[in-house]
Amino acid sequence: MIKQILNRLPRRNSFDGSGTTFRAASSSSERSSDDSSVTPASSREFLRTLDKKATVSAPNLRDGQISGDSSAASDGGIARTMANTSPAVFTELPLFRDVPLSDRPALFISKLNLCTMIFDYRDPAKDLREKEIKKQTLLELVDFISAGSIRINEAVCGEVVKMVEANLFRGLPPSAHENAHLESFDMDEDEINMEPAWPHLQVVYEFFLRFVASSDTDPRVAKVHINQEFVLRLIELFDSEDSREREYLKTVLHRIYGKFMMHRAFIRKAINNVFYRFVFETDRHNGIAELLEILGSIINGFALPLKDEHKVFLRRALIPLHKAKCVGLYHRQLDYCMIQFIEKDYTLAETIIKGLLKYWPLTNSHKELLFLTELEDILEVTQPDEFKRCMVPLFRQLGRCLNSPHFQVAERALFLWNNDHFISLIIPNRAVILPIILPALEKNADGHWNQTIYGMNMNARKIFLEADQELFLECQRMFKEDEANAAKLKEKQDLIWQQLERVASSRAIVK
Repeated sequence: MIKQILNRLPRRNSFDGSGTTFRAASSSSERSSDDSSVTPASSREFLRTLDKKATVSAPNLRDGQISGDSSAASDGGIARTMANTSPAVFTELPLFRDVPLSDRPALFISKLNLCTMIFDYRDPAKDLREKEIKKQTLLELVDFISAGSIRINEAVCGEVVKMVEANLFRGLPPSAHENAHLESFDMDEDEINMEPAWPHLQVVYEFFLRFVASSDTDPRVAKVHINQEFVLRLIELFDSEDSREREYLKTVLHRIYGKFMMHRAFIRKAINNVFYRFVFETDRHNGIAELLEILGSIINGFALPLKDEHKVFLRRALIPLHKAKCVGLYHRQLDYCMIQFIEKDYTLAETIIKGLLKYWPLTNSHKELLFLTELEDILEVTQPDEFKRCMVPLFRQLGRCLNSPHFQVAERALFLWNNDHFISLIIPNRAVILPIILPALEKNADGHWNQTIYGMNMNARKIFLEADQELFLECQRMFKEDEANAAKLKEKQDLIWQQLERVASSRAIVK
């Protein structure tokens, strides 16, 4: 009877390649009635029975082969003989539905060990049969863990982590744009390194994600294997160029952060160190946006009042991210994190605005547009008291933006006057703000070459004029006096230079 079962070809499990959704397991993968636990010893016993029944020849295998005696081969779910020069043999394990409930835990361990074998996916014509067997085994493991058909004890956790480490933890290939500037890198036009083994790795990620998310996975048991070293190596994979892998890593790490409370401080510190290296050393990393997405969710869950640790993290790690040339690749996520901090503690608005002004770009108009967009989002959640503490340096910078030679920067700065909350902040403080910003408005009013900017500029002047006409006229008078004094000073300087030129010419003639 067992021989007949082994001779059956494995059936393909259904998988939706367009996403990460797997169809539910068949009803035969229900939880074992006795809910028996499994150990490597029981797996070896189960495999010894299988190895006596059938073996299937296979080509030589790459890294991850299991060598040694037949007992050690059984531990990996692979029957191999190493006598003299005999070729390796590869055993197809039966499907879960084809074995009794009592044997399924041992079969689960055996399938995990089989999946620790590594193949070269850069050569699509190599080891086709073995790759397909491994993929189908992984798909079956996904269905099995999703159905909750096994008790997850420490032995099972160890085998799961061993399989995940064997497949995921690898050296990442060198970047396809190693010598290019990230801010000029175009995802649509420039070539990037897509992981050739992704169809296989995706199933491993999906299996591990479901393992971590399973209600049967006890973090107090799993923490022995999903430890700080494991988490650190997982974070290192965020530098992968393949965005599909980074999306899975983002989900997996977020699940680990939510479930393994003992690792939370370590995860934040590890992400902090990634940011430090990016900002102050390498200036390149592929996963900053995904790490910021995780942080956005983490910040949203911070308890109040905020700990000093979190405020230091904001000042030393998050705000300096504005310094990078490639900030546009992750600016949306960074903007969200800034808003989350202010919503948690409104007193941080001053810190964030002054940090933004510190790293304000001088010659990069694209970054200026990003900063102006972020500034508007920040001002939306800024309280009046915090606004007063930073409005002087803020409007000095806005004045420079209004007179920017790049018309889009000036236009984006003038858009702020279309925001009702922005107006509600500046009108009560017009006595301080108007003398700072009016010179820039008046220079544009003299006749800006761009009609759109000219019209928006006149609307901004109108808002101040209607709010306090007397103050506006006084500031306008002072501006004209300053302009006249500046003209007189310029005329005096020109006269002095002319005199110096005459003196220099006369001395040259004498000689």
